[in-house]
Parts: sequence; structure tokens; C-alpha cells
Amino acid sequence: MKRIILLFLCAATVLITAKAGNDRPINFDQLPAQSQQMIKKYFPGQSVALVKMEREFVGKSYEVIFTNGNKAEFDKKGIWKEIDCKYTELPSELVPPQITNYVRTNYRDVRITKIEKKSRNRHEIELINGLELKFDAKFNVIDIDD
Repeated sequence: MKRIILLFLCAATVLITAKAGNDRPINFDQLPAQSQQMIKKYFPGQSVALVKMEREFVGKSYEVIFTNGNKAEFDKKGIWKEIDCKYTELPSELVPPQITNYVRTNYRDVRITKIEKKSRNRHEIELINGLELKFDAKFNVIDIDD
């Protein structure tokens, strides 16, 4: 009986591993409409170099890579999960105002280059100086990494 369970677990692991990392390039117009609208609104002058769809075990996700190196990741519904603007400033409209106010107050003249939505309405941002700030659901700072 133990061998059957072990065999089943091994087969399940192989199937899950085979499904993970299954990404392929797609056309921009194959992105969910919400993703397309967000890119057109907040990144109007940037050219898209690559759009990828990744089939995950429980759905899909999308990644858009711009020619200048910036990236945006979206969930299966087209809602952004992460935006990384390594070489340009992150559009301020994408950052919750409470986070923007905290950064302005505590880190004058330092811009936000990356934002990521985490589980339970948490956010993580990265500043141009490499500092990472983590916020809870009420936008209180819960961690600072350098």
C-alpha cells in the first residue's frame, strides 16, 4: 500500500512539474482586455517587445516585457500583480496614495521603481536606491530591506 501511495505521489509531482513553467509567446491583442487598457493608459509611449502567457496548475498568468526592460505581470483576469520599471519611474497612479505619501515623507526625491501586490492586500515596493518596503493591508510599513 505504501508503494502505491508513493508511486501516486511521484506521478502527481511529475505532472505538476510538467505543467509549471509552460509559457509561450502570444500577441498583445491576446492579453485580457483589462491588461491591454492598463498598458495603453499608463505606458503609452513604450513599445512592447514580448508578451508571454504562462499556463499554471490553477490557471494562467501573463507577462509583458517592454523594449526598455520594464515588465508588467498580470493574473488570469488581466489585473496587474507586479510592475517593474527598472529604467523609468513607475506611473504614480498605480501606487496607492498612502504608499506614495509615506515615500514622499520619509524618502524625499527617491522614486518608486517597482510595485508588487501580495496576498491579503499587502504591497511591496522597491525604490530607485534598492530599498524594499513592505506594507500590510492598512498600508502600515511591516518590513524594510536594503
